[in-house]
Amino acid sequence: QVQLVESGGGLVQPGGSLRLSCAASRSIFSINTLGWYRQAPGKVRELVATVTTLGDINYADSVKGRFTISRDNAKNSVHLQMNSLKPEDTAVYYCNLKIVASEYWGQGTLVTVSS
Repeated sequence: QVQLVESGGGLVQPGGSLRLSCAASRSIFSINTLGWYRQAPGKVRELVATVTTLGDINYADSVKGRFTISRDNAKNSVHLQMNSLKPEDTAVYYCNLKIVASEYWGQGTLVTVSS
């Protein structure tokens, strides 16, 4: 079992930046994919960005050029640098870990983009 703990959410004005972090509760030795998903009020959860153990990265079209995902394998963590934030980025952001046939989710952190 793996617990994922997110941090870094909050309130930011349009055009601002936030950095989200997620730490796993134990070392992960298998090939895996870490990522971020988000769910806005009244909408389904959607992929934001993922990064594999080998460094392959995938972004949603809506965040390309604004968000950057990175991981630190030594610290079992993943980060999401969010720049040029827009009101439509407002959502609960969830950390996700996929290991073979298992999947884990964090509790979510709220990001609100508003003036």
